Amino acid sequence: MKRGRSLLTGSVQYLKGVGPRRAERLERLEIRTGRELLYHVPHRYEDATTVDPIAGLKPGDDATVIGRVVSKGVLQTRSRLRVFHAVIRDETGMIECAWPGRPWLERTIRKGDLLLVSGPVRFYHGRQLQPREHTMLARPDDSTDQGAADGGNGAGGGRVFPVYPATEGLTHRQIRTIVDANLEALLAELDEADPFPAAWLRELALPPLRTALSSLHQPRVMAEVEPARRRLAFEELFYLQLLHARARAKLRLETQGISFRAAPELTEPFLKALPFKLTGAQKRCWAEIREDMEKSTPMNRLLQGDVGSGKTVVAALAMLKAAEAGFQAALMAPTELLAEQHHRSLCELLDPIAMEPQLLTGSIVGKKRAEVLSSLAAGSGRLAVGTHALIQEAVEFQSLGLAVIDEQHRFGVEQRRLMREGGGGVDALVMSATPIPRSLALALYGDLDISVIDELPPGRRPIITGVRGESKREAAFEFLREQLSEGRQGYVVYPLIDESEVLEARGATAMRDELARRYPEFQVGLLHGRLAASEKESIMRGFLSGQIHLLVATTVIEVGIDVPNASVMLIEDADRFGLAQLHQLRGRVGRGADQSYCVAFYRGDSPPERLQVFSSTTDGFVLAEEDLRLRGQGDMFGREQHGVPALRFAELDRDRQLLEDARRRAREIVAEDPDLARPRNRRLGRELTELYGGREELYRVG
Repeated sequence: MKRGRSLLTGSVQYLKGVGPRRAERLERLEIRTGRELLYHVPHRYEDATTVDPIAGLKPGDDATVIGRVVSKGVLQTRSRLRVFHAVIRDETGMIECAWPGRPWLERTIRKGDLLLVSGPVRFYHGRQLQPREHTMLARPDDSTDQGAADGGNGAGGGRVFPVYPATEGLTHRQIRTIVDANLEALLAELDEADPFPAAWLRELALPPLRTALSSLHQPRVMAEVEPARRRLAFEELFYLQLLHARARAKLRLETQGISFRAAPELTEPFLKALPFKLTGAQKRCWAEIREDMEKSTPMNRLLQGDVGSGKTVVAALAMLKAAEAGFQAALMAPTELLAEQHHRSLCELLDPIAMEPQLLTGSIVGKKRAEVLSSLAAGSGRLAVGTHALIQEAVEFQSLGLAVIDEQHRFGVEQRRLMREGGGGVDALVMSATPIPRSLALALYGDLDISVIDELPPGRRPIITGVRGESKREAAFEFLREQLSEGRQGYVVYPLIDESEVLEARGATAMRDELARRYPEFQVGLLHGRLAASEKESIMRGFLSGQIHLLVATTVIEVGIDVPNASVMLIEDADRFGLAQLHQLRGRVGRGADQSYCVAFYRGDSPPERLQVFSSTTDGFVLAEEDLRLRGQGDMFGREQHGVPALRFAELDRDRQLLEDARRRAREIVAEDPDLARPRNRRLGRELTELYGGREELYRVG
């Protein structure tokens, strides 16, 4: 290696034991530099600090042993089951290991290999260990692998063996060898001063960065691993929250906001005219929004609430507050049908105070469109509802003060940026009907302040939910016929458009034809994601009008319009959906006065845990927390339009307090030093740039 080249920032190919070919393989794991290798931490560990000596094993034990393979082979039982056998030896004795039905291990396990195996010990023609799992620790030719040098027979020397994410042509064992050969030199290049103050580390009980990385790659005991993981988790969460805090601060510093201070000449009469009282949660959210709107900095707030929680009423109050201060307000929805639905709802709510919002979608053309555009430009159109048509070049607002954006995750960042830029320093209120846990909300929407309507209006009938096996399908479809015969409508939802033998799942297309034959007296429609937008629109209009009685669909209806007459939903192969998705689907019924029902079908002998949870509550926030616990954050975090990368070290269901601490500390730093220009904060700024590059600009749109 050339003198002076940085191991941390230079190409990984120049590290010991790598070279060009292995560097190409490491790149598949997104490891291009020494620093990236340092942060490629193990995904699990084999604890050899408490290895059982082979000589002491007896039937009934659950054991972990390390030994060398002294012989191996494949045997066939009388039932023709092929079993891979290997005899392994440590310095105390030998034992046979058997892997029923896994003859291919003959090709991967060699004589002389050092194995760690765990599993029950049974008596079968002598002692036999049947491994639940096994790990290759070393091969005879691995001269640089520490595991190969542990005492000849390989008792393990009390070591914890890291197991790394690997790739084709590069095993976890080879990656461990590379890390072991370079770890000391890579750690030596890290800045001696930790990027976080010592006081923070003490308060949070976290080790310094060097110690954490050393413990993750070469832990002496397993107890060192979790504090080290938490250290990297905090670092990851802190820089993400610093990104959010900087975006929030820049928006406020660089954009002149509007202080909507005016007599409540619209909001007060509106509240008095409502035929119901606001819930406590609605009142709390309205107070938070009202306080934000009266400040001179732009509001950037997420209003989160379950289906039917009353977000539209709170949004209407915000729009009226803008109007009574002399400004215009616009609500933008992702589809024409949703825009029309919002328009209808607002017209009903605002009728007692004689206000009618303008509607602007792509379908409104000619004279009507010209009239709407003229009123918005003149300012006489104080309230507007529409689709992305609201942000087209031809649309001019005289004084847009508030942008309400429905279902943020259906919009791209660029569309939201255009909506904000259209009115300069407009306040932004983002509405979402998808309940997500607070920890996930802070990670995804950390630059927004968050208001949550976590209470449903009193008197709402809960949707009766059942979970049924295959034997109950026929009865459920007969119940559906009864509901349709009484003049109601229903949905049948499938996970796939076309059937799949591989996945053993029914498809919407074939089942639509089958259901049309089953219910010849009813009109059966089909809706899925491969249809053209105009076809989807036509089908949904037919269902809304009642011309279509039964809608067979995929999850394209997850976020859809309200059809008050729809009272039944059957979800086929429901075990293929996440909890949050099931809850969103269920929310398509129960929008009218009739009792509504949802039946989720599963395959197999008993329902999965998440379906049992689904039937036990209709609280979307409870289900969202359970979804995070059951599925993990990977599936729930894949929202690229947020510009947020998936977390590698933090686990949101375990690290909630770390996230809260990271958010508070990041906001405190940015409040004192928005540009991170002070000497103690410059390194944080450099790290932020290195980690996120050009992402920061995306966050300024809200």
